Amino acid sequence: MLDYATLKIIWWLLVGVLLIGFAIMDGHDMGVGTLLPFVGRSDLERRVVINTVGPHWDGNQVWFITGGGALFAAWPVVYATAFSGFYWAMMLVLWALFFRPVGFDYRSKIHHPAWRSTWDWGLFVGGAVPPLVFGIAFGNLLQGVPFQFDDFLVSSYSGSFWQLLNPFALLCGVVSSAMLTLQGGAYLAHRTEGVLQERAVKGALGAAAVLICGFAAAGVWLQSIDGYRITSAVDMAGLPDVLGKSVVREAGAWMANYARQPLLWLLPAMGLGGPALAAWLLLRRRTLAAFVASSLAVAGVIGTAGGSMFPFVMPSSSMPNASLTVWDSVSSHLSLALMFWAALIFMPLIILYTGWAYRVMRGKVTAAQIEANQHSAY
Repeated sequence: MLDYATLKIIWWLLVGVLLIGFAIMDGHDMGVGTLLPFVGRSDLERRVVINTVGPHWDGNQVWFITGGGALFAAWPVVYATAFSGFYWAMMLVLWALFFRPVGFDYRSKIHHPAWRSTWDWGLFVGGAVPPLVFGIAFGNLLQGVPFQFDDFLVSSYSGSFWQLLNPFALLCGVVSSAMLTLQGGAYLAHRTEGVLQERAVKGALGAAAVLICGFAAAGVWLQSIDGYRITSAVDMAGLPDVLGKSVVREAGAWMANYARQPLLWLLPAMGLGGPALAAWLLLRRRTLAAFVASSLAVAGVIGTAGGSMFPFVMPSSSMPNASLTVWDSVSSHLSLALMFWAALIFMPLIILYTGWAYRVMRGKVTAAQIEANQHSAY
């Protein structure tokens, strides 16, 4: 069996992989939903757009469900604290996500312009709101979340929903939204042709520009935000004890990992270079390569946040010593070990099945296909 300290690191990496997988796979579905009202100008065009992700969107939800399950199982204290503190934000995400299954399944059941237009905008909400909220949540994590623990280790959140909507967090929300819109635009450009492809490329190029500018601005802004640093000795293999450490806030702390490990600079380089490369490839209509470049940008942006915060997972602004880290907010050694072997078996199966499904249903979605399958297509 792997030792406890190693498993803690492994699960930090696995949760990161799941977040990146969710952003790449479910993210391009949401990006397509965000672009839907603007790329599709007629009912037929919008049906083409919807059917590019129609066969896959529900299967891609497994990344979202698995990510939430892994967070609950590997970091139960983080799960409980985050879902309590971000309760209304998470409810907003869930309410937005409700539009997706209903919109996909019912949108084309009635041939009425008002009915279909309503569900088109519902799919837009289901695609645009979750990335915005997730980005805002990450922005608040980087600034610290106002929570504390009492003597019985019960967490309480002293902030409000409106406090989450601070300027830096909103900028992170814009970065997240642009990132997934680029992902969706690149995918849509790969699956469509003609005027729809042209509009998808334009939408993706705009998202790439916003992502590059927003990500660079957030990086500069982060320099002036006080980060967190553990000042006491850390027993990496010790049992979880969220109050058994000393933590200080200081300027530049979020950049310390980059000074210690220069290879980490590859992550922000991917976050800036990926969208630029994707835009260049889209202009040359190399759409599949552009989607890969966009996916690298996703990994770079999320990896940059993780690399900056490590070993912190959820810092506390009101009680810094209660900040949750990789070392002290995890499950037991046995739980992490069992879940590790389960992940080692099932994650490759999910990847293989997903790859097979995309290979079988590859190719362009055209208006002629939709007209020939009026009663079976979305």
